[in-house]
Amino acid sequence: MAPVIGITTYPSNEDGSFTLPALYVAAVRRAGGLALLIPPGEPRLDALLDRLDGVLLTGGGDLDPALYGGQHHDTIYNVSAERDASEIALVRSWLPRRKPLLGVCRGCQVVNVALGGTLIEHLPDVVGDEVLHRLPPRRPGPHDIRLGADSALAGVIGQTTFPAASWHHQAIRQPAPTLRPVAWAPDGVIEGVEMPDHPWLLAVQWHPELTAEVDLLQQRLFTALVQAARQMA
Repeated sequence: MAPVIGITTYPSNEDGSFTLPALYVAAVRRAGGLALLIPPGEPRLDALLDRLDGVLLTGGGDLDPALYGGQHHDTIYNVSAERDASEIALVRSWLPRRKPLLGVCRGCQVVNVALGGTLIEHLPDVVGDEVLHRLPPRRPGPHDIRLGADSALAGVIGQTTFPAASWHHQAIRQPAPTLRPVAWAPDGVIEGVEMPDHPWLLAVQWHPELTAEVDLLQQRLFTALVQAARQMA
């Protein structure tokens, strides 16, 4: 049977709609998974997680810096207390189940904060703008990624250097104690982490869904998530 992959959505917008870029769903479907969207605010979270074989934490607005002892910054946008609380609770409830989890961009940051790590509030203030992690005003752009050769992430991707679509202004500052950095941008920004003591947990700062339809390397992340979910179901 096709594994069920829960995919987090954006918070309810001013029109009262939960939204999500369809590219995430398309990548999971190409991999053979059944996509089930998870909007913020589910009061019966454990009952929902019981029905899932894997989880995909998606991108979106910034986390509230108060959650990691950070500082307010004028560039922080689209903060949703409901989404923050829902996704942090999801991570903490999902990990003991020992089933696959893939975090993308904000999803990578959620995993890190949920487990005790911190974030850089605005990358240009710390690393400058030699590497553009997003194009102005808020658009994706490419930059190179380097992976640790011995990482599970490199095993999934199949090589240790490649270009990827980047679309973020924040990133991991201090990794959570249980997470291992395994991917970096040319300026040293952490672009991916994994959990050595977990059967399958990968989180990347770039946006693989943006190019996965035409870039096999990026689609491999979603395919590996679905395959792992199938094997562990």
